[in-house]
Amino acid sequence: CAQALRAGHKLLLFGNGGAAAAAQHIATELVVRYNRESGNRRPMAAIALTTDTSALTAIGNDFGFDDVFARQIEGLCRAGDVAIGLSTSGTSENVIRGLMVARAAGAVTVAFAGDGGGRLADLVDHRIFVPSRSTARVQEMHMVLGHALCALLEKDATR
Repeated sequence: CAQALRAGHKLLLFGNGGAAAAAQHIATELVVRYNRESGNRRPMAAIALTTDTSALTAIGNDFGFDDVFARQIEGLCRAGDVAIGLSTSGTSENVIRGLMVARAAGAVTVAFAGDGGGRLADLVDHRIFVPSRSTARVQEMHMVLGHALCALLEKDATR
């Protein structure tokens, strides 16, 4: 992620339900700032694909819910970007399709998932899997890990 941001690329984050909220939270921390002690650093290029209700509903209506992230990735993602899909179960079809389109576009793909990673396990370049089958524990750890990512990226950006 740090290498991509330094090279002028962006991070695209997405997921459903609680994972959508986590994607939005992480993207916001990167664009605004994670830690006040880091001063007034430049915003990082991060976007949650779950925030554009017009795109989500139009894609869902015209193409189907399984393509809500794939269609956005196709339009926004370029080689060198990082696509981060969050799915507690690792079986969310729209997250899987989004990561597959990102990989085909030449993006680095990352999955945050629960125990074993489900179908995402073999589809991504980097795996962050929480060894639990409890949705609540997986979501909690995704936020802890997301905050750790924010802290590391912010540290890199303020060097």
